[in-house]
Amino acid sequence: MVTIEENRAAAADRGASQKFYFAAWRWHFYAGLYVIPFVIVLAITGIIMLYDNNIESRLGMAHPVVATDSPISVIAQAKAAQETLPGGEVKMYVAPRTPEAAAMFQVNVDGKAHLVAVDPYSGKVLASVVKDDTWYYWADDVHGTLLLGDLGDRLIEIAAGLGFILLASGLYLWWPRNGKSLRAMLVPNIFARRRQWWKEMHGSVSFYSSIILMLFLVSGLSWAGIWGGKFVQAWSTFPAEKWDNVPLSDKTHASMNHGALEEVPWGLEQTKMPVSGSDAGKKGIADGLPVNLDTVAALAREIGFNEQYRINLPSGEDGVYTISADSMDGDTVSPTADRTTHVDRYTGKILAEVGYPDYSVAAKAMAVGIPLHMGRMGLWNLVLNTVFCAAILFIAVSGVVMWWMRRPAGAFRLAPPPMPADMPQWKGAVFLMLFLSLAFPLVGLTLLAIFALDLILFTRVGFVRRVLN
Repeated sequence: MVTIEENRAAAADRGASQKFYFAAWRWHFYAGLYVIPFVIVLAITGIIMLYDNNIESRLGMAHPVVATDSPISVIAQAKAAQETLPGGEVKMYVAPRTPEAAAMFQVNVDGKAHLVAVDPYSGKVLASVVKDDTWYYWADDVHGTLLLGDLGDRLIEIAAGLGFILLASGLYLWWPRNGKSLRAMLVPNIFARRRQWWKEMHGSVSFYSSIILMLFLVSGLSWAGIWGGKFVQAWSTFPAEKWDNVPLSDKTHASMNHGALEEVPWGLEQTKMPVSGSDAGKKGIADGLPVNLDTVAALAREIGFNEQYRINLPSGEDGVYTISADSMDGDTVSPTADRTTHVDRYTGKILAEVGYPDYSVAAKAMAVGIPLHMGRMGLWNLVLNTVFCAAILFIAVSGVVMWWMRRPAGAFRLAPPPMPADMPQWKGAVFLMLFLSLAFPLVGLTLLAIFALDLILFTRVGFVRRVLN
């Protein structure tokens, strides 16, 4: 027999649970208010990059060629590319993936990087494009910085961090309760009407997208300037000290990136570059041969760079030739095939090598996660990312539609879900915000600011309360 005390306890538990539900809904609302514009931009630019990469990638247009007996020297190809742009300097060579593909050269002129496609058999220049003027570059720049530089990066980092709040609070709100079955969560009621239909679809699509969304948020945040650059990447980057007795530069591998394009593997960006001009290194280019683009390209094939690869030419008197291939740049098919080799520009010795097996756990995860994020792992990846981007757009739009249908008629008001009085478990919420402040500094500070505004301004100042609530 149930006692009066047990009934009261059950009622109290239901009341506390309901209060926490409304509090979670309120925070879900506020997080969505900030995040929705960003995820719409990120999803649209993500789709542009997914499909533009098959037409005009970060290397410009694809140009097929007719293969003949043997290509001309890489130096002759580079000279042809350079002569197309008077006063230009060749900075990078990208070897053709197949015998029927053009060679690509980056030629810098007056501070602008140009991509020049050259027929490797005839030396004929097929096309030239400014690297910053491709649709891919524009979409990548918007995707990473909103064209606002560091400010845009920080705003996106906050949005990505708040995405975790949306994810956790959304799963809590949609989780079966009050007699609702697990099946009802997994299978939406497509016959529901009006706002309930949008709620059913919003919840189910969000649930099925949640795992991929979490992976995308983590990989995206790992590129961000604060949480990624100052925390995770700084702790996980490859230590150049592992290269025994190799003199190091003050420059890092990130110096080989170009503008908005991240072209260096995540686990190497903060690793210092080796320098040329010492006796360090092991046998590379055979003694007696000159050290130039031809012999470095031949060395690349000799040591196993069999797919598309790139050679960054030395920068400065003590710079090195850097041979690299990775799936993020579309050089290799397998994300575990990342490889970077540095060659002394004077002696031809191999100064340093690093590959996927040498990466830290976080760097290995990013080496796989980044090409997955970019849709570079085959047709299945392209289809998956397309469906995911479409799902994110639907989630964002349906969230706005549900708010519009729920809002009070008449004057424009945000009308967030009401904050319950005597909020239970408030200490846990404060602890959560403190934890987020340490784990994701920008997100934690943003949450603390919203919490303070909600406590002081949104609920206590009459005019603001009337407009918002």
